[in-house]
Amino acid sequence: MESGFGSDFSSDFGSGGGGGGKLDPGLIMEQVKVQIAVANAQELLQRMTDKCFRKCIGKPGGALDNSEQKCIAMCMDRYMDAWNTVSRAYNSRLQRERANM
Repeated sequence: MESGFGSDFSSDFGSGGGGGGKLDPGLIMEQVKVQIAVANAQELLQRMTDKCFRKCIGKPGGALDNSEQKCIAMCMDRYMDAWNTVSRAYNSRLQRERANM
């Protein structure tokens, strides 16, 4: 993940994009926001996979049985619901705090 960020960063910003060597701060901020969003999505997926695998898979084998499949599906649904609830509450609080500044 870090190597992808570093190589993207240098290739996107290192040459100045042909704009006379000047960097557009707005463009840089948008690209950084996109990369942060991608990193967050990757982290969410990794954490959800790890947690649900540990919870649902007792003895790994060549295939998942019905109970493991149901457990994985329900675990992932609950994890996503919790993540979305926390994200909405966090964003709401950020908006309130920004409005009070």
